[in-house]
Amino acid sequence: MCIIVIFLQVVLPLVFLLICHLYQYLVTSYILTFILYLQKQAIIILDLDLLEHLQSFLTDRRKETFESVLSKRTRHFTVVTEDVYQLHNTSAVMRSCDVFGIQDLSIVEQANAKSIDKEIAMGAQKWVNLHRYNTVDTCIDTLKSQGYQIVATSPHHQSVALHDFDVTKKSAFFFGTERDGLSKTVLDQAGVSLKIPMYGFTESLNISVSAAIILQYVVTKLKQSDVDWSLTPDQKNILRILWAKKTIRSVDDIIARFYLKHPKQQ
Repeated sequence: MCIIVIFLQVVLPLVFLLICHLYQYLVTSYILTFILYLQKQAIIILDLDLLEHLQSFLTDRRKETFESVLSKRTRHFTVVTEDVYQLHNTSAVMRSCDVFGIQDLSIVEQANAKSIDKEIAMGAQKWVNLHRYNTVDTCIDTLKSQGYQIVATSPHHQSVALHDFDVTKKSAFFFGTERDGLSKTVLDQAGVSLKIPMYGFTESLNISVSAAIILQYVVTKLKQSDVDWSLTPDQKNILRILWAKKTIRSVDDIIARFYLKHPKQQ
């Protein structure tokens, strides 16, 4: 009888507690694994309740900064680098994208795989969406399906001068290496070629310098036009979530706990 009492009052509650903890651990692990999978696939779920929860971890100053930057961000233009083998150049282009409000940078790594140099990007890798492609054809097809015209930046190939470029068209600017330029595939599929006027003996600029000059000009001209270049409300909310996740410490644990308490939100 005593053994039964001990079992009912001590052992059984401990077993039950252990099962509860094990269940919570398994569910948390599953949610965390799912979240990490989505991050790896660059999928951001638009969950306004999650957004509100994450924003509670941000300072007012950080939220104000996010809103200020979001109001100037655009997807009317996007940038592509094609097999730029020097890492610091790609990183510097990403920095220019952030500075001039371009939200998306695509990297074609058909010949040269690389990772962004965080020192040169100066934190821009947190705020600019990076898209990687193994072939330039796939990149071009994807951008065309999104409504972009392909713009080849080249000092030759019957190029349009920068000051004559039509900024009203949704455009993807392709940049190649200083030595080899862009591939024949890009030049053949481009709807327009664009050049920076030059007045010296040198006929080319470093890719990061070219990108900065072109983006500064076209973005300034765009914002002086009547084109609706701003992000949509949903695009802004998705970036709010993404940027919050890249700002908050232990954010994966925070999200996992949130979905444990709000399972219908997942």
